[in-house]
Amino acid sequence: MASAATDLAGIGTALESASAAAAAHTTGLVAAAQDEVSIAIATLFGAHGQQYQTLSAQAAAFHQQFVQTLTGNGASYAMAESAAAQPLQSLLDVINSPFVTATGRPLIGNGANGAPGTGQNGGAGGWLLGNGGAGGSGTSTAGADGGAGGAG
Repeated sequence: MASAATDLAGIGTALESASAAAAAHTTGLVAAAQDEVSIAIATLFGAHGQQYQTLSAQAAAFHQQFVQTLTGNGASYAMAESAAAQPLQSLLDVINSPFVTATGRPLIGNGANGAPGTGQNGGAGGWLLGNGGAGGSGTSTAGADGGAGGAG
């Protein structure tokens, strides 16, 4: 969410820059000639440019509020996830502890991956639920096999 908020803030900055660059060329129009029609057309288009600038400023304010809300909610979401995960991890540790002690494998959980470049086997996954870890890539010796994936 933080990345999305940063991207949105960048988009907002680009839009504000483009609007500011267009302001002088769209709000302060000079009549092509000094006749009534040219003056009326320049006034009309200048008014449209001013209305655009007003709407653009309102859109920029809304965009800024949206980015702030997204940033704040992202932090709240991360805190809630962290708070929810801690008790669940403790419960999972209590459930898995006897199985790990007796068999070396958890009841629920994924196995660890083998270390890269070692050919080490992946760790076994849980008895009931979980995937075995990926085997480590082969050693630097040409033709050496990588490690086996873990059971599970």
